[in-house]
Amino acid sequence: MDDYDKEQLIRDLIRDEGLSLKIYECPAGKLTIGVGRNLEDRGISEDEAGYLLKNDIVGVLDDLDRNISWWRVLGQPQRLALANMCFNLGWPRLSRFKNMLAALKAGDTEKAASEALDSLWAEQVGARAKRIADQMRVGE
Repeated sequence: MDDYDKEQLIRDLIRDEGLSLKIYECPAGKLTIGVGRNLEDRGISEDEAGYLLKNDIVGVLDDLDRNISWWRVLGQPQRLALANMCFNLGWPRLSRFKNMLAALKAGDTEKAASEALDSLWAEQVGARAKRIADQMRVGE
């Protein structure tokens, strides 16, 4: 299979399929992304999911560093809890947890956990919110 020019094939496929960084519906009605990747029939591989996850984690850490640089001085359990919430909510929504963030910054992990649980988010994600609040509170 090395008897073809892979780079030329890539250029041809991008020209013919297009390149979309967001999901779109192709002419056959299938949800598609990238260069003609049919997400409905083909999906992604576990390796691809891991690659995307690692990139998303980098984005979460960058968001936290950019917006609340003090988060790096928290204990590891609290940093993990905050990163998990940010991954789930995104920074814009996490930033609305003003009382929780203020409590974490002040070192009041009990109040921070209580504030996290007193939210629509906690109702929506259920057991995940309890795990994150417990981690935030006592580091478990």
